[in-house]
Amino acid sequence: MADFSQSSTISITCPKGMSPYLKQELEDLGFPIIKERLAGVETKGTLHDCMKLNLVLRCAHRVHYLLKTFLCRNADEIHRELVKMPWEDYIDKHGYVSITSFIKNSTITNTQFANLTVKDAIVDRIRQETGTRPDSGSDLGKTVVFLFWKGIEASVYLDTSGDSISRRGYKVDNHTAAMQETLAATIIKASKWEPGQHFINPMCGSGTLAIEAALMATKRAPGLLRPNFGIKHILGFDVGEWNSLRTDVKDDSVKEFEGKIIATDLDPRAIKAAQKNAQTAGVDHLIEFKCCDFRDTEMPEGNGVVVFNPPYGERLGDSEELEDLYKTIGDYFKHRCSGKWGYVFTGNFDLAKKIGLRTSRRVELYNSTIECRLLEYELY
Repeated sequence: MADFSQSSTISITCPKGMSPYLKQELEDLGFPIIKERLAGVETKGTLHDCMKLNLVLRCAHRVHYLLKTFLCRNADEIHRELVKMPWEDYIDKHGYVSITSFIKNSTITNTQFANLTVKDAIVDRIRQETGTRPDSGSDLGKTVVFLFWKGIEASVYLDTSGDSISRRGYKVDNHTAAMQETLAATIIKASKWEPGQHFINPMCGSGTLAIEAALMATKRAPGLLRPNFGIKHILGFDVGEWNSLRTDVKDDSVKEFEGKIIATDLDPRAIKAAQKNAQTAGVDHLIEFKCCDFRDTEMPEGNGVVVFNPPYGERLGDSEELEDLYKTIGDYFKHRCSGKWGYVFTGNFDLAKKIGLRTSRRVELYNSTIECRLLEYELY
């Protein structure tokens, strides 16, 4: 069985632009920072630590636990190195394994071939040691092994997340192009909002921003909503320890907080979807939903932020038709939101100019492959 107390490098991935916020999360949790990359952060820890990281991280996609790094020039050498490793200690001989990879090697033109090579080495080793072998395929719901191979250096990891931990489990109803949970959490962390202040989200869509704000305000770990992680399928996983950890993490949350979280949208279908998602997340009673034009959104007195995620012409319409919308957002900021911090997340920089206000900060983030900016406005 795997030694869950043995320390190794933990590589945590995230979308481009989010690594500073992931780094801050790790530092707040007391983890050392070995390296910060464009789309990830490396730290040090055990498989026990990976259990907690999967439960509590908000800006991460996957938590990879390093098993081995070695030099290799081609697929044959990959197989030769991997077949030496004690895979029978990690993967149930009657279980299931999936291989994922990132490869930049001149001898490999098809990543599926490399994945197949890794899979063959793993099952060959387990068959050799136990007399039988696990099933394999593309299902990320069981044991997952990740290969990072660049040039002549390869690293093999256990993917302790499996499916991306950005998928919290509360999205039961999406309206139009729903924002990814990890991106929403990062936008909130990049803003000047603090739990206890007001969080106003006009044009809320499926409610992801408001839900993530409610989870943060109550200190609820996002992973508590998910039933499955890759780490649960690694030999040596202790269900009792996992349940105890979940209880400890759950006990850290609070039931009440100061400030209002308000989410509005003109489309009743969007509000219905947002309410359903919030109910699944267990925070529907913490968010005030209203179907209305964004200009009619309640603006409570006191400190807080107003966050817009308007369409920007990539998937949801023609950008020329959106110019009036962006200008109206600017007018709304000026006339209704004084004393707050205003934010607009957009991937259309020409439309952003129509807001007509000077930004105090422009944060580079990515929505999938689309380069975007979180525009910050100090609203005197």
